[in-house]
Amino acid sequence: MKQLNHRRAFLGKMAAASAIPLIPSFLKPEANLDWIPKYKNSFTLAVSGVEGSSSALVQDETFWYQIKTMYSSSPGILNLNNGGVSPQPIIVQEALERYNKMCNEAPSYYMWRILDQGREPLRQRLAEFAGTSPDELAVVRNASEALETVIFGLRLNRGDKVVVSKLDYPNMMNAWKQREHRDGIVLKWVELDLPRMTNDQIVAAFAAQITSDVKVVHITHLINWNGHILPCKRIADLAHAVGAQTVVDGAHSFAHIQYSIPDLGADYFGTSLHKWLCAPFGTGLLYVKKEHIAMLYPHLASGEPESADIRKFESLGTRSFAIEQAIGQALDFQYSIGNQLKQDRLQYLKAYWTDAVKDHPKIHINTDTHGDRSCALCIVTMDGRKPTELGEALHNQFKIHTTAIEYENVQGVRITPHVYTVKADLDRLISALLKLANT
Repeated sequence: MKQLNHRRAFLGKMAAASAIPLIPSFLKPEANLDWIPKYKNSFTLAVSGVEGSSSALVQDETFWYQIKTMYSSSPGILNLNNGGVSPQPIIVQEALERYNKMCNEAPSYYMWRILDQGREPLRQRLAEFAGTSPDELAVVRNASEALETVIFGLRLNRGDKVVVSKLDYPNMMNAWKQREHRDGIVLKWVELDLPRMTNDQIVAAFAAQITSDVKVVHITHLINWNGHILPCKRIADLAHAVGAQTVVDGAHSFAHIQYSIPDLGADYFGTSLHKWLCAPFGTGLLYVKKEHIAMLYPHLASGEPESADIRKFESLGTRSFAIEQAIGQALDFQYSIGNQLKQDRLQYLKAYWTDAVKDHPKIHINTDTHGDRSCALCIVTMDGRKPTELGEALHNQFKIHTTAIEYENVQGVRITPHVYTVKADLDRLISALLKLANT
């Protein structure tokens, strides 16, 4: 009863908070940023009285059903492809709609004189969340834009060597291939056989390619194909030991697993905020280590391309300020759960469904499910069915939305739950997989 009362008290606080009009703080005359460090743990403080603390919350389905109601998830389709793009909580959707309506009342006034003034407070909040300086972060539209700004802005010459992997994201591989075609750089490919390689073997595979003449090492922190988490910092240390710089793709790890960007050893980092942060579609983040900003050319023209100001990477022209400013509500929602609790819940959900099916002789989990090597994103295969056939069967027969992966040495259907996924949803997946395997 005590636990239930604590939960009710917390949910009451959340309901009261959601009823308050979400006026952007930068529109208030008395606005300042002193409240941010205190606010970010408000959820944790609200639930600290629950018996068993966060460990109990991880398995408290009533609690996560309440989180589910904060999303407008489809009652007909079970969405287990959150790795592609995540839905926005209702609080984010409503903020986006409100800001957009504001802009349409007098576009050039509300866009440029009002909402545009919110970028600096937003930059500071994002920097706090990412563990960086605000002067190292640019707000962009997605991970591809962030990383291609780096790839095409680096000062590389014919013959310069860059280390990449065939398990990197296609847009990034294509960008590096374009520089190879256009500028004559040399790409050195790391062969990864995941999940069969240990971390030591992964590091050794990179080490074999990171020779003294390498200028850049591209590292995908969490592989989109199968969810494998690479030992990013160890690889980055190898690169820095030979004087190379590191470009880290954090599209699938940011706000998914807990870390600060500097923890990764990244000189450059890009991510999408519309994935695990659940920000509006078309939002992203670029990190450039302070000492590298001046030497990195912006992807879109800037009046001072060799400026040391991170804002030169935001010379986009007219953009959706409504989309950009609603990132703030996505941060609020992330803080309301807390990074560690979110990661722990996602690990729990992964273990729940994989443990239920992994012993079936026809079902195979093709992701290393160890907590240090994967989190929510995981792929499954079934004897007698190609990944596309399994994915279609899950959709057509059970209305479960996934994505089929048939690429290089990665084969399977990618299953990706989120914080609004409850055990009953995964029971539906488990039942479907077992039925298909037994037919």
